[in-house]
Amino acid sequence: MNHLKYIGMDVHKATTVIAVLDSVGKVLAEAIIETKASPILDFIRSQRGTLQVAFEEGTQAAWLHDLIRPRVANLVVCDPRKIAIQGNKADKPDARRLAEMLRTNGLKPVYHGERSTRTVKELAQSYTSLVEDSTRVKNRLKALFRARGIDCSGSAVYSPKERKEWFVQLDTAGVRTRAGRLWEELDCLAALSEAAEKELLAEARKHAATKILRSIPGIGPLRAAVILGVADTPHRFRTKRQFWTYCGLGIVTKTTGEYKLVSGQVCKTKMRPLVRGLNHNYNRALKQVFKGAAMTAASGPWKSHFDAMVANGTREPLALLTLARKIASTTLALWKKGERYDHNKLRMKHAA
Repeated sequence: MNHLKYIGMDVHKATTVIAVLDSVGKVLAEAIIETKASPILDFIRSQRGTLQVAFEEGTQAAWLHDLIRPRVANLVVCDPRKIAIQGNKADKPDARRLAEMLRTNGLKPVYHGERSTRTVKELAQSYTSLVEDSTRVKNRLKALFRARGIDCSGSAVYSPKERKEWFVQLDTAGVRTRAGRLWEELDCLAALSEAAEKELLAEARKHAATKILRSIPGIGPLRAAVILGVADTPHRFRTKRQFWTYCGLGIVTKTTGEYKLVSGQVCKTKMRPLVRGLNHNYNRALKQVFKGAAMTAASGPWKSHFDAMVANGTREPLALLTLARKIASTTLALWKKGERYDHNKLRMKHAA
């Protein structure tokens, strides 16, 4: 008889705690094994029947996904932030909870990319990480000057040509040493970022989707490469609203007191939902891409549309957000269809 088994794995750096449940939720087995390929595969092979496995997204998730996926009937990598903690938290209860939620379809899977785009995905992550590191160093450098009452607005403080002028404004040897190290770190990160950008662009050119993405206003070669490396495929997003949320462009609303009684009948009120800003759980790299694309398009091919929104009373930040959402939805639609951007087919609206 082909038994169905649900396996929950609580993965850590050194060890992995495993719980196996049957179709009615009975614990069939529990184990603590080393987080290495051989012990994990040995445990999977030891289980008979149709196997379904679940573990949380984390550092080892991509490696485990590729290792386990070909050997089981179903694999779910879930978001740990969407799992409610009940009672005391410990490794064995966590593994059992994952297996039980897998059995009852209570887990929402996190997308893991296809092998065809794995290289560009790794290169995109390398590039965006270096850019984030550069931003942190720049913030530390400016904080050093602001802490001493020195105005450092703009980007002049980063320029190698003007560093002597900034250097003499620092009052002690220790502070000058700190600033010098930060400038050295910034130069090193700039060189690494440039190399990472070249590698990313070279790899992205091998994919046909890059030409489609580059044809969209505001999206150049680098932004197209980042979109391809981060989003991987447009077909993981069913609607543009799902894509907006992933990119941090989804609007969060709050509604309360939706219904009222009129002559003994329940009716829905006409209260408008209260807008509470944009969603907080999103991919930062894609949000930067579409915000930057909106600023480029607002001063370029879509300038007339941007100016019309501002003239009609829309504040500039909201007009830029509307453009960013329009570019994101256009990107998703064209990417799915495999078509390049055609300005004559575009229908502009004043609200995305």
